[in-house]
Amino acid sequence: MLLTENSEQVKQNITIRNQQDAANIFGINDSNLTLIEEGMNVKIHAFGDQLDVTGDEDDVNKTITFLRILIKLSGNKISIGAPDVVSGLKMIERGTLDYFEDLYKDELIKDYGGKPVRVRNFGQRQYINAIKHNDITFGIGPAGTGKTYLAVVMAVAALKKGTVKRIILTRPAVEAGESLGFLPGDLKEKVDPYMRPIYDALYAILGTEHTGRLLERGVIEVAPLAYMRGRTLDEAFVILDEAQNTTQEQMKMFLTRLGFGSTMIVNGDISQIDLPRNAKSGLVQAKKILNNLPHIGFINFTSADVVRHPVVAEIIDAYDETDKTE
Repeated sequence: MLLTENSEQVKQNITIRNQQDAANIFGINDSNLTLIEEGMNVKIHAFGDQLDVTGDEDDVNKTITFLRILIKLSGNKISIGAPDVVSGLKMIERGTLDYFEDLYKDELIKDYGGKPVRVRNFGQRQYINAIKHNDITFGIGPAGTGKTYLAVVMAVAALKKGTVKRIILTRPAVEAGESLGFLPGDLKEKVDPYMRPIYDALYAILGTEHTGRLLERGVIEVAPLAYMRGRTLDEAFVILDEAQNTTQEQMKMFLTRLGFGSTMIVNGDISQIDLPRNAKSGLVQAKKILNNLPHIGFINFTSADVVRHPVVAEIIDAYDETDKTE
């Protein structure tokens, strides 16, 4: 957005303590400042160790408050990236910026590069709390909200703590009925393309080699949903991804595999159902009939929880508005 010519402008300034904090907060080529300018409808000018913020009084006050928080986080050796800035801007919009610092107090795990993994927004925080306190957690919402990545993070954390003995990752392998027999290659070669987001998360957290070793030993199992039939999954952390493309029968089959000492996560986006028209989504049905059962949690993500580029959230909102009018 651009500042309007007729609005009364105010200017405030804030001092950055050192060059290291400035580089961290500003971002590469001042990309973080650009995000803040666009999100808050202000102009930010950097001059030495000082930032001048110009705009409507309310916008400037909120921007200064946000910058103070970023300075404090940077002083605590927390790296500030675009996802952090976007999350903070969305919390300003929601009126929940007071809780922004709390997101950085809990470290879920360290990734393969040694960087701490934390939740990025309030929706993700609710999701993690639901996983910690329920046997089955449903994460429902658009792509880019971190559902798959955080589910894998929690699975690896549970494995490292010894609370589970294995991780099982599954999804409907082919949207139109899991017709794996017509695909070339062995089972792994047939399934792997559909599991790529899950593999990417594992590689980011454990590294490629360690992930490969755990797969070979069977500590991590990746399989199409059809291969869950007839099993009881004890002491396992089980993740069902792309659950919107399960049939009602498949969803019931999967959920009843829950064994003692196990945790299940079911993720999906009900706006992206690829089932044949005569098939009904098991995720939609589960949301209706299981919502009030104990030990089962439902977290509904929205475009406001998207942690990708801000334009992604705008695209999701635009499609949602179009769907409402059609």
